[in-house]
Amino acid sequence: MNPVRLCLSAALLCFGTAALADTQQTYGPELQGFDYPHPVKRFDFTSQGKPVSMAYMDVAPAGTANGRTVVLLHGKNFCGATWQGTIDVLTKAGFRVVVPDQIGFCASTKPEGYQFSFHQLADNTRKLLASLGIEKTTVMGHSMGGMLAARYALSFPAATEKLVMVNPLGLEDWKAKGVPYATIDQLYQGELKTSFDSIKGYQLKFYYNGQWKPEYDRWVAMQAGLYGGPGKEIVAWNQARTSDMVFTQPVVYEFGDIAVPTLLFVGMTDKTAPGANRAAPEVARTLGNYAELGKATAKAIPGARLIEFPGLGHSPQVEAPETFHKALLESL
Repeated sequence: MNPVRLCLSAALLCFGTAALADTQQTYGPELQGFDYPHPVKRFDFTSQGKPVSMAYMDVAPAGTANGRTVVLLHGKNFCGATWQGTIDVLTKAGFRVVVPDQIGFCASTKPEGYQFSFHQLADNTRKLLASLGIEKTTVMGHSMGGMLAARYALSFPAATEKLVMVNPLGLEDWKAKGVPYATIDQLYQGELKTSFDSIKGYQLKFYYNGQWKPEYDRWVAMQAGLYGGPGKEIVAWNQARTSDMVFTQPVVYEFGDIAVPTLLFVGMTDKTAPGANRAAPEVARTLGNYAELGKATAKAIPGARLIEFPGLGHSPQVEAPETFHKALLESL
């Protein structure tokens, strides 16, 4: 059935009402109302004296099991659901795939007071895997999840079969390069202003090199629905504190200590640099150069293998899934 269309003749524009509704959909503070690609389970535990609940998907192999498990770690502006295509590819290849939403994000608890650190999130993830009886995994993280994956590999090398980072944040120390610090209160006020248009505008500029595809809208609407929903204040508060975590806890200085086999996937047109909008123009121009950062990181991590994607940006698994997943399966 063709969707009813709303036409604004004065502006000579037409929009599909279904698409328009998607951009305006709101969700609960734990992403209630958003459809995940696989059943969401809960891991309830106590952290920092608080009862918290981590949402996760645990997807069995679709074909012959190969006995291996991959844990997929989402980025700051993403959720476990964003890994949908990668989950399907990996499970068809025989992998068990576990995909958590970290505490403070997406479908998981958003505590009012919590000391966010990559060490804490790595420990939470290890506890989840232990509760599932999983001793050793390939840990794969995208964006902020790449920083977390690196911290996990540093903290639990014996439990890490392989480290895979996809356009990870933290390949440079933005503060040391001249980006001014923003307080959590300042970050919170900025987060409260987040909308579908602001998310899309940021991703268009930094993630996708100015080229937008309609399939990206679902993931923007997912985030915008959290920011616009009934829990928008606690969502913004958690996002402000995790932004502080990303900015103040660089992992770049410890790459030489990573002692597990490492794969680094880099979309070469990526320009992501949190806080660059606060920096002087001459500083901002030097940040987020993933074409150079990827090479430097591969040299810093002992034995790391770098796989580059010319013409792709921050999310190659979303932007060019066939190209990305072919390279991923060949590498794993």
